[in-house]
Amino acid sequence: WLRGATRALPTGSMRGKTVIITGANSGLGRAAAAELLRMRARVIMGCRDRARAERAAREIRAEVGERAEGEGELVVRELDLASLRSVRAFCHRVLQEESRLDVLINNAGIFQCPYMKTEDGFEMQFGVNHLGHFLLTNLLLGLLKNSAPSRIVVVSSKLYKYGEINFEDLNSEMSYNKSFCYSRSKLANILFARELARRLEGTGVTVNSLHPGIVRTNLGRHVNIPLLAKPLFNLVSWAFFKTPLEGAQTSIYLASSPEVEGVSGKYFGDCKEEELLPKAMDDLVARKLWDISEVMVGLLK
Repeated sequence: WLRGATRALPTGSMRGKTVIITGANSGLGRAAAAELLRMRARVIMGCRDRARAERAAREIRAEVGERAEGEGELVVRELDLASLRSVRAFCHRVLQEESRLDVLINNAGIFQCPYMKTEDGFEMQFGVNHLGHFLLTNLLLGLLKNSAPSRIVVVSSKLYKYGEINFEDLNSEMSYNKSFCYSRSKLANILFARELARRLEGTGVTVNSLHPGIVRTNLGRHVNIPLLAKPLFNLVSWAFFKTPLEGAQTSIYLASSPEVEGVSGKYFGDCKEEELLPKAMDDLVARKLWDISEVMVGLLK
């Protein structure tokens, strides 16, 4: 029950398709990268730590096995979502080197970290989970439209339910609660996907968000668990939490399955559409968040 329904991974081919996955060197992103490579996609791993990403890429290639030319490829590119400068440099290189982009998976995230700021002065969770991906997606929209039909997949979380968009304190300078701020960033992901889907109607580019479930990854590295409780926590997580591969199935499904061709503006869990709370479907809040985000990342003065 805790792990959620299981589902066979898509078995179709992604041959000839280019996919960008943020945070692809570990956890959900790494699992998605391996499966999409297995489906013969050209996978670009956008990662903050290049050395760790190169090591992960070597391991994935060894797992998947060598393929003939044109049968899938893994490419590592440096991308730090806590730096708008890095996001712009990454997108500039993609636009110079790539003739097409079929799928963008906004997967990377930071979870319940102590209060800290990004290079540009944004609260870290809001800056990385929402604003970094907001700029990345907008800068790559032209290539996605030219490659249509194409897809944008936004990894959110069920914890969005505990978040609120406080336009008076988006940077959490008046108060900071690490759990609330994570939930707010995940609510922002869903509102962003909803507004983007509206703006992309008729372009052939679809946008959907998802929650992966409770997964055993290093996302919780900032969560302090008492030393005496760690053995019990490790046992519970091994027994009940999803593996990264199980957690990545909905991302892979939305990136590759013919079943969701043309489906846009929806929210998924365990490869099925799910209902959202009203606050995640508030179009006025979604548009206001979009307008403010454009100014925050420098797309508008």
